[in-house]
Amino acid sequence: MKEHMLFDIGKIMDSIFETAQNFGDVFKEGFKEEAQKQGWDFGWQENVDYYPTYMYPPVNVFMTREKSLVFEFAVAGFNEKDINLEFSKDHMIFSANAPERTADEDAKYFKHRIKFKEIPEQRYFVPEDKFNREAVKAVFKNGILKVTIPPKEEIRTAEGIKVEIVREEE
Repeated sequence: MKEHMLFDIGKIMDSIFETAQNFGDVFKEGFKEEAQKQGWDFGWQENVDYYPTYMYPPVNVFMTREKSLVFEFAVAGFNEKDINLEFSKDHMIFSANAPERTADEDAKYFKHRIKFKEIPEQRYFVPEDKFNREAVKAVFKNGILKVTIPPKEEIRTAEGIKVEIVREEE
């Protein structure tokens, strides 16, 4: 029987990104004094997103058996008053202001993975003709914003809809 090697991609990616962050920190510290003397600005920021391919905030999107479209946004630390949710044409637009936090300047982080930042407008396709926007339910509980959009009621018959053809008089 063959032995299979299993890899934990999450741990590998965490290690790669942590190494990149550590290298950036060491590089920045090594050149900080010279950069200040020369007036160089490398554009380094304290809270850089080292997971650029991951969506922020994390979101689940799924459809229920009743054909309701559900979005679950992980917005722990945010206040529901700072979250904006609206519809425009065939899109639901989600955005949020970053929660206010006071940073401890003297803190030395061992792990700094929680990043609270402003969420710019994110557009999600929600066809106006398929979903009932008047009956949307948005519940904020335990840091999860759950938005449920029910389907529009359609009356369908087994036979379909018969279209009457009328002859135009000449």
